[in-house]
Amino acid sequence: MKWWMVRAGDNNELISKWRGKQVASIGWPELGDPRQYASKESLLAKADLVYREEKPGTRLAWARQVWRYFNEVSLGDRVITYSKETREYMVGTVTQTHQFRPDIIDSNYPHVISVAWEEKRIPRDSLSPGAKNSLGGILTFFRVDNWGVELQALLEEASLEGTLPEPILVQDEMDEVEEYNHEDFIEKAKSMVEDRIDKLDPWQMQDLVAGLLEAMGYQVTVSPKGPDGGVDILAHRDVFGFEQPIIKVQVKHRHVASSGPEIQQLLGANPNGASCIFVSTGGFTAAAKSSARHNGMKLIDLSALVELVQDWYDKMPIEKQALIPLKRIYVPS
Repeated sequence: MKWWMVRAGDNNELISKWRGKQVASIGWPELGDPRQYASKESLLAKADLVYREEKPGTRLAWARQVWRYFNEVSLGDRVITYSKETREYMVGTVTQTHQFRPDIIDSNYPHVISVAWEEKRIPRDSLSPGAKNSLGGILTFFRVDNWGVELQALLEEASLEGTLPEPILVQDEMDEVEEYNHEDFIEKAKSMVEDRIDKLDPWQMQDLVAGLLEAMGYQVTVSPKGPDGGVDILAHRDVFGFEQPIIKVQVKHRHVASSGPEIQQLLGANPNGASCIFVSTGGFTAAAKSSARHNGMKLIDLSALVELVQDWYDKMPIEKQALIPLKRIYVPS
């Protein structure tokens, strides 16, 4: 049985659509329907033409992924995708192979396979370190057969015996990973930082957010444990807290999306007129996003929090850095 990893859009935005339509889809619409090409080489030639401003290796990797999606996915294959908001993997089974259907999900993601998605999901924290690393790459579509036993066991809540092998890549995949090496490394690093942050308790998460604000030059006051009136952190420029802007921050560290009423609670909390930041590692509902846009509130989900950590980590107080010890390294650009 083949296992495939398929990423749900550039920003993980396709999860709900896929589940509703029971499909999975990938992009590169400029290549058109793969059925029009007599061979993979003719598809690669088309990619060289329509993506001529991209690097040759990038054009090759994109076209190969479309060809494999069209030519190698079979009925009964298993498919896995990652939901960033819940930090869980959805798993399904292919029920219909490739269709070129720009009308099903989005015209930017016209290459569609039908997938019977299962109700049960796999928490990322349940995976072995090797599986986490392999599933955290940047490619949109790739084989993960060697992790199939582990994934299936987690779905069935069965025990795993012995050590699972590292995946063995075929030559096409090795070429793709080589081209994407720089970006792939960065994406895997972000995933590992997310894993570190996810392990913090709610109070440590408050301290981490406070440390970021301190790195940005703010004085901060963190609410003690107990009722906080809807505000976890107050940040201001001066020692006494008189100078604008004054920022009130709510921090929710959980896998559940924050809601519209929670946005309203922060807006109504003292001090009135302060700027608002809402940090939610579980993401936000559509109603919460709409309310935040209407009221000028800044929303920070787990992905945005990781980017802030990467940008400001060096300036954070040492005791706040200790919450998620990181080391700076340099890679070829």
